[in-house]
Amino acid sequence: MGAAVAATALAGCGGSPKVGTAALVDGDRITVTSLSQTVRDWRVQFRKDPRANDLRANPGNPAPQIAGDSDSDLRGALTLLINFDVADEVAHRAGVTVTGSEVDTALGVLNRRGGAESITLASGLPRDRTRDLARMFATQIAVMRKFGGDPADPLNPATQQAGQRWEELFRTTADRMNIEINPRYGTYDPDKVEVGPVRYRLSSPDSGTRGA
Repeated sequence: MGAAVAATALAGCGGSPKVGTAALVDGDRITVTSLSQTVRDWRVQFRKDPRANDLRANPGNPAPQIAGDSDSDLRGALTLLINFDVADEVAHRAGVTVTGSEVDTALGVLNRRGGAESITLASGLPRDRTRDLARMFATQIAVMRKFGGDPADPLNPATQQAGQRWEELFRTTADRMNIEINPRYGTYDPDKVEVGPVRYRLSSPDSGTRGA
């Protein structure tokens, strides 16, 4: 997983959220309206930030790669919004408290790696979500340290092992949380730990219908 963004993980449930809801995360609602506005704000800001465009175009950048079409913009933003809640729950399960000072430190790291706001834009979220992204990064650092790793020394075997434990804890935590996703945005892929595109299957010729 990238240094800037902890993990792209979420989980799906069998039911569908009520109309107007993009996702429910342990009862916390992400509305369709707020998600759409988030993506609209991001598009305006992203177009005006050359650094964010460079980061997004560079395969080695610290932001997750998100394609540029409208549907994937929504899926990418929704994934990260869900992950912020998942990361908070990961910290709770690991017995870690992430302080404001640690978030400030994470912001400083992101600024040195290309600019925290530009990295946020390259990730697919507007600038007002920069601190949320930094908090998720700070959570990864704190949890990896709890597991005996040193994020400042990524080649250290203990750090690599801690990173693997972080990824596994993120996935299992998301899987155990009560997360429901509006099917209009796609489906949860437990292997890729992200919101994947809507998949359609053709029904039998007799029925003449098509469903997700």
